[in-house]
Amino acid sequence: MASTCPPGPEAAYRQALEAQGFVEDAAQWRAVAALEATHCALARGEAEVPGVYLWGTVGRGKTWLMDRFHAGLTVPARRQHFHRFMRWVHRRQFQLAGTPDPLRSLAAELAAEVRVLCLDELFVNDIADAMLLGRLFDALFERGLVLVTTSNQAPAGLYADGFNRERFLPAIAAIQRHLAVVHLDGERDHRRHPGAAHRRYWVREPGQASPLGEVFARLGDGRPVSTAPVELGRRPVPVVARSGTVLWCRFAALCEAPLSALDFIDLCDRFRHLLIGEVPRLDGGPARAGIARGTEDASARVAAGDRELPALTRQDDGARRFIALVDECYDRGVPLHLEAAVPLEALYREGHLAFPFRRTLSRLREMQLARFGAG
Repeated sequence: MASTCPPGPEAAYRQALEAQGFVEDAAQWRAVAALEATHCALARGEAEVPGVYLWGTVGRGKTWLMDRFHAGLTVPARRQHFHRFMRWVHRRQFQLAGTPDPLRSLAAELAAEVRVLCLDELFVNDIADAMLLGRLFDALFERGLVLVTTSNQAPAGLYADGFNRERFLPAIAAIQRHLAVVHLDGERDHRRHPGAAHRRYWVREPGQASPLGEVFARLGDGRPVSTAPVELGRRPVPVVARSGTVLWCRFAALCEAPLSALDFIDLCDRFRHLLIGEVPRLDGGPARAGIARGTEDASARVAAGDRELPALTRQDDGARRFIALVDECYDRGVPLHLEAAVPLEALYREGHLAFPFRRTLSRLREMQLARFGAG
């Protein structure tokens, strides 16, 4: 790589191999090469700089590599989880209502603020997101913004079975034109290596006391304990106990209540350790009898036709919130300490959320290592 570049992803990866016990990986080297090329082009002030799209199965090191790239940048940049970024896009678009083209105004605003946008876990399953991403990406690329993103899917596989997928094809075309696509193939889950074990997941047998009591006492470090509800989005959420920056709740209080990902962002802003008790098996329960054959997108109905939709269970709403909670905690380095009814590998085995839950499972496994979060 060019010696004139400041230290970037290649230097970080070499240091991880030499000093942190990382296992060398040919696919990761390909990703490092693409990221280093973008890093150097930005450092040299080139006008046209390719972005990078890293994709592969869970645990391949995509997020780690992107974060090393982001850490070495010398130009203005923003790093966000994709879902949090899209929440910002929808909110900002609403605030810009009344301007001639809110989406282009938003793109101009963002491109004036940052040169590089790093998005983690690009995954599209919402028709509203699918419809606007093509125009948004084009508007950003026109202004020279460089996109670096990770995903579990190849660009062509995004929103593969979505309603009105043709509306998303411009976004795929924009990605393929402006980003170097790198597949991190292989079977090794790097989240599980290396690292000493640090248990944060327990199976509670009937009649046993919760193991989280001892964990809470240790993490609370003698600070005053309260059982008063914690307020999230103006909604009081019951707690088992809280002390300083440690919160202990039951699964139902966080994942079976009408809370959103924004509430989980607030939670991670306020607490450094989250203890969640009474986590059930998440793929259980009978399927719901009726599923709508269409979906509402603002004032326009998007027809689903005769497409057969996957069966939903009564617990899927809770499972979705749990996935969002794990994503936010992982992204913020906030350890989750879980007491559950079944072993980790049995939390969600079958159902239409099985694909996104693979990422959740991999992230929970990494939380069982001492190197995750604050220990």
